[in-house]
Amino acid sequence: MSHIAIKVENVSKLYRLGQVGTGTLKNDLNRFWHKVRGKEDPYLKIGQTNDRTKKAESEFAWALKDINFEVKQGEALGIIGRNGAGKSTLLKILSKITSPTTGQIHINGRIASLLEVGTGFHPELSGKENIFMNGAILGMKKWEIQQKFDEIVDFAGVEAYVDTPVKRYSSGMIVRLGFAVAAHLEPEILIVDEVLAVGDAEFQKKCIGKMQDVSTNQGRTVLFVSHNMPSIKSLCSTAIILDNGHISQTGDVDEVVKKYLSINLEKTYGDIVYVSNKHRRARYTREIEFISVSLQEALYENCYATNLPIKLKAVLKSNLILKKFRVSGSIYSEDSTRIGVFFSNHIEQPVKEGEEISIMIEIVSHNLAKGNYYFSLSLGNGDESTGNVEYDIIYEVIGFKITHKNDINTPIVKWNSDFGSISFQANCKKIDAE
Repeated sequence: MSHIAIKVENVSKLYRLGQVGTGTLKNDLNRFWHKVRGKEDPYLKIGQTNDRTKKAESEFAWALKDINFEVKQGEALGIIGRNGAGKSTLLKILSKITSPTTGQIHINGRIASLLEVGTGFHPELSGKENIFMNGAILGMKKWEIQQKFDEIVDFAGVEAYVDTPVKRYSSGMIVRLGFAVAAHLEPEILIVDEVLAVGDAEFQKKCIGKMQDVSTNQGRTVLFVSHNMPSIKSLCSTAIILDNGHISQTGDVDEVVKKYLSINLEKTYGDIVYVSNKHRRARYTREIEFISVSLQEALYENCYATNLPIKLKAVLKSNLILKKFRVSGSIYSEDSTRIGVFFSNHIEQPVKEGEEISIMIEIVSHNLAKGNYYFSLSLGNGDESTGNVEYDIIYEVIGFKITHKNDINTPIVKWNSDFGSISFQANCKKIDAE
């Protein structure tokens, strides 16, 4: 056990949907009486599978069910899965924020966690005071924190604001400071949720490098959750897939990521995709929202030629009277790397409340390399002068393929991480509903 940093045995977590407790005082007392006598919780057997895309049939749901895995000291483990799969719940249990309903966890070493923006920070305290408070929580002496203080501030890049209350920090600044504290106060185990996505590209790259150093050179254990597959592959040696609260696959990171991408790309292909909450990671204003998305005028089976436009039809529903709106989006490669973005022209035709409209999005010039890709799309007001308001954002909504069938020797775009995302030219227009 000495070389094992984390051992998870038959861990499950049951939540009551909509309420805390069992719902009645009688049932709460019954649960307590079973616990006092060392007996199993009588309400465990009625929980349903954790599938957020289906209507609940029970008042209880298993966020996690029978999770088993081990993490060796010095190993970097990637945890991947769709939104709502149970990743954050697992990390909260490992961080001792919440306890498992059943099962046991054995942890060998001190844990530092970065699970949400602002985790462990007091908004009224300054950045400096929060560094010392977090260090004390981790069990470090004041002189130890003082030794690391300058290094933490330099890594976070917030020296000008270190004496300012954290409540005045942007979300990106909070993540910078939070990660710097967690990584530099020498925990044996570092747990990082996908909060790094809030930071800019330069800081994300810096964090990955730091976690590689912590794992490879310092022999510390890293658990990393991310939707960015290149980051998972560059940092981690092994990975697990969580699917509806279960581990569906575990093993070498390349094989696990390949399996995950093949499953999810397969789900995105189709003549028409009806948008549901599984495509959304957060709630937006939804003043206008996506109803369905479909590919148009493909050569065959969602395939487009390198030198020809990609056409996408989206059906929208307006929940308010809108004078104008704008569509934008991102194109991702098969390994979840964002290779390009596009911003359409404004659609300035008024839309009535409750009206459904159809729009055509045409990516005019792309010259993408042969391979598999998918879209994420956004609706907003596109008002840069007063700040863009996002109405609705959908992720990994539909996949497409690029073939060289009609290639006429046009240059092929190959993404290079040193240059960031490519800007694609896109046209958008309202069309008559069918």
